[in-house]
Amino acid sequence: MNTVISVKIDKDVKASAQEVAHSAGLTLSTLVNAYLRQVAATRRIEIYAPEQMSPKLEKLIEEVEAQLQSGQASKEFDNVEDFLTDLKR
Repeated sequence: MNTVISVKIDKDVKASAQEVAHSAGLTLSTLVNAYLRQVAATRRIEIYAPEQMSPKLEKLIEEVEAQLQSGQASKEFDNVEDFLTDLKR
C-alpha cells in the first residue's frame, strides 16, 4: 500500500533534483522512494552537501592560481630531497 508524504524543500533544490532524476529516466518520486528504501535496508543515512566557498576563500584560490600560472609559486616536487635542494638555492 502506498502513502503520501509532504516535504517542504527549496524550489531550486527541487528543480535540480528533478533534472538529475529525469536525466536518469526517473521521476523525483521514484528517486526519493529509492533513497528511502536504501535508508530502510541499510539503516544508514548518507548525505553529501558540499559547503559553498566563502568570497575570501575564492579570492585566495584565484591568487594562488594566478601565482601558479605566472611561475611565482614553487614547482611540484616528487620527494623531500628535491624540495630541500630547491629551497637552498
